[in-house]
Amino acid sequence: MLFTETALSGAYVIDAEPRRDFRGFFARTFCQMEFEAHGLKPLIAQAYVGFSPCKGTLRGLHFQYPPAAETKIVRCTRGAILDIIIDLRPESPTYLQHIAVELTEDNLRALYVPERFAHGYQTLEDDTEILYSTSEFYAPESARGYRYDDSAFGIVWPLPVTSISAADLSWPEFRDVVTA
Repeated sequence: MLFTETALSGAYVIDAEPRRDFRGFFARTFCQMEFEAHGLKPLIAQAYVGFSPCKGTLRGLHFQYPPAAETKIVRCTRGAILDIIIDLRPESPTYLQHIAVELTEDNLRALYVPERFAHGYQTLEDDTEILYSTSEFYAPESARGYRYDDSAFGIVWPLPVTSISAADLSWPEFRDVVTA
């Protein structure tokens, strides 16, 4: 695996190094020792698969507060997504900055999302599937989010939103939480 740190400290793009032959390819997507060598939390408490039938589906922006703050490893196994993460660490020099990474079934790329980052994605193709792992168990009492179109973050989503949950539409804007 190739680890490339992003502009947001602690967030990494992880590229698989497929070994190809006449049968196709085989690639490692997780190794505890390699994650530890990069100073990353190599714990997987839960793994999820998500499927969206329609291009333009948006999920997020989600995170969990401490004590259930979690890291995520996100990979697209079918189709394509634009994955966006936002640094929510007030002590960080990249506080409130975000990055966008395209994850596709063809590029075999994953995104490591550190604790205290918001995460969301939009599907770029119909019939898109993602696989992601978290370092903590889902804790509804710690689950939070911000609106996907919050002007505090300046995110430009690549497509019109074709589908979004009522829960994701009900998240507050950042300024309302910070000033409350």
